[in-house]
Amino acid sequence: MAETLRAPVVTILGHVDHGKTTLLDFIRKTAVASKEHGGITQAIGAYQTQSDGKVITFIDTPGHAAFEKMRSRGAQVADIAVLVVAVDDGLMPQTIEAIKHIKVAQVPMIVAVNKTDLPGINIKVQLERIKKQLSDNQVLVEEYGGDVPIVPLSAKSGEGVPDLLSTINLIAEIHELKGDPERVSEGVVIESRIDKNRGPVATVLIRNGSLKKGDQLLAGDARGKVRGMIDWEGKNVEIATPSMPIEVLGFESVPPVGAKLGEDQLKKSTTVKGSSLIEKLREVGDSVLNVVIRADKLGSLEAIEGMVDLFNKEKQHIRVLSSGTGEVNESDVEAAAPSRAIIVAFNVGTRAGASRVAENEHILIRSYKIIYEMQEELQDVVDGMLKPGKVEEVFGRAQIVAEFPFGKNEKIAGCKVVEGTIAKGPKVRIVRVDEIIGETKIKSLKKVRDEVQKVEKGQDCGIIFEPVIEFQIGDLVESYRTF
Repeated sequence: MAETLRAPVVTILGHVDHGKTTLLDFIRKTAVASKEHGGITQAIGAYQTQSDGKVITFIDTPGHAAFEKMRSRGAQVADIAVLVVAVDDGLMPQTIEAIKHIKVAQVPMIVAVNKTDLPGINIKVQLERIKKQLSDNQVLVEEYGGDVPIVPLSAKSGEGVPDLLSTINLIAEIHELKGDPERVSEGVVIESRIDKNRGPVATVLIRNGSLKKGDQLLAGDARGKVRGMIDWEGKNVEIATPSMPIEVLGFESVPPVGAKLGEDQLKKSTTVKGSSLIEKLREVGDSVLNVVIRADKLGSLEAIEGMVDLFNKEKQHIRVLSSGTGEVNESDVEAAAPSRAIIVAFNVGTRAGASRVAENEHILIRSYKIIYEMQEELQDVVDGMLKPGKVEEVFGRAQIVAEFPFGKNEKIAGCKVVEGTIAKGPKVRIVRVDEIIGETKIKSLKKVRDEVQKVEKGQDCGIIFEPVIEFQIGDLVESYRTF
């Protein structure tokens, strides 16, 4: 089945008491906030609602500083992040922390300015103040020439909430979020616990494919079989489709939060201690090395940041997510985890707790005592891995099994995908008995008669190349990139 549009997954982030749960409470017409101690959300929850006939999935993440790890998790699984800012307070410490997580997760952001119904508030003045604070934190709203919408609202009265939902739908349409219900399920565990009556229970967000009753379960080191699924309204469901949050019963043990369905933690590589920066970059498959920097003193930190600036003089090769002095701590690992960054530590140790989290998250920590050793290894990355054409990533291969005339000069290559994915966009080359015949791009990609964006392993497709390239039956089509 071809991919279809799916509901956007939206995370709600912000400072404690700025109205995140009250906003969700109004949207989904329940009384979650009133049931929770102190009105502070103590665990991630996932909910669905409808706006203009379109479904939206919300993930509520805690705003209190004690829940930084959970807030980071929420940003990782979302398509869109809503940053809630109280109009009277403006940006607060946890607001700035949330901005960091959103940027690391690289998801579109909407700023919801809440509590606009407070008496004695000059909305216009306060909005300008908040826009300036956002700009100071590298968040440019549309009025300042950026691409971040800002929506004033009152979560208490509901004024402005329809505008927020419409903005979410607009961003979702722009990004054309899609899923294929016929695929094997892909999902993320966003909460898990032991229930005294039901045993291990996991809240799972289905990102793609479908999960059905009776399917085998694997997440981290937890296995099992789906015995039952319950949606956010408490209804039993037989099948969970893309963007759907559900409680899953049937795990033999409690799966780790953040684990992906079908991913075995025990089989993942844990040899991060001996990895080099080049090996790590090859593993991540990115053209920019994300780093978190920790140093023994401010002078050392400034020298390292200056070194990075020199490496990035012509083009960004190294992206610094955060930096500071002192030991590597758990927060550093949490900042590195969403983008699989590496942590560069100069003349400082690593806290035991941070080491455990890094091992679980497979985050590489590189320690140096001589700054020139660090410089040389970073130089190797810039000169080697990041030099155009030095590193190659193959997305997929398809074998040409037939050819058909098309138009005056073109031909359709009838193909079967034998590995990975063939998609529009990346460069492709024709390979004949280990010899590259030529390079081209995909002009048209069809399954049966439907034009599609990509084709998966095992599927048949028809491809028209542009520019035209002479291919033969038996040739391989390789989709790839170099960096």
